[in-house]
Amino acid sequence: MTDLSTIAPAFVDMAHSIVWATVSTVHPSGRPRSRVLHPIWEWDGERLTGWVATRPDSPKAADIDHRPDVSITYWHPNQDTCTADCRAVWETTVEERRVAWDRFESAPEPVGYSPTLIPGWTAPDVPSFGVLRLEPAWLRVFPGTLLLRGEGELLTWSTGDD
Repeated sequence: MTDLSTIAPAFVDMAHSIVWATVSTVHPSGRPRSRVLHPIWEWDGERLTGWVATRPDSPKAADIDHRPDVSITYWHPNQDTCTADCRAVWETTVEERRVAWDRFESAPEPVGYSPTLIPGWTAPDVPSFGVLRLEPAWLRVFPGTLLLRGEGELLTWSTGDD
């Protein structure tokens, strides 16, 4: 098992270089549902946290309300992959949504973007703008070089709750 202080920066580097991730939820019927999303991650030296801007009335919102567990996987054609299994929590206050809005606007490209690119998202307080906070419980960083040439290191981390 890798220390969080080692895997978190490696995870953020890989995730932010790939940008788009497949995010899976569990539908109330018990079936998995997947979609492609654009999370932003922050490592503050002690805690890794992710954010996703999304509509609070989307199908994924109903899935998360039913079961807040999500699995997020990034893949690159060079076979780099990283995965975060997380608890997803809605940021509900206007202040939390404003901070998230600013986070997306101020992050460097290609991870950063203006939320106003999404139809209906004119400000952080509009009802159609929602924010999910991602709290990882399990991480894996798998460099493609390990798969293709046996070079590199597989990193895994867990809170121990799984």
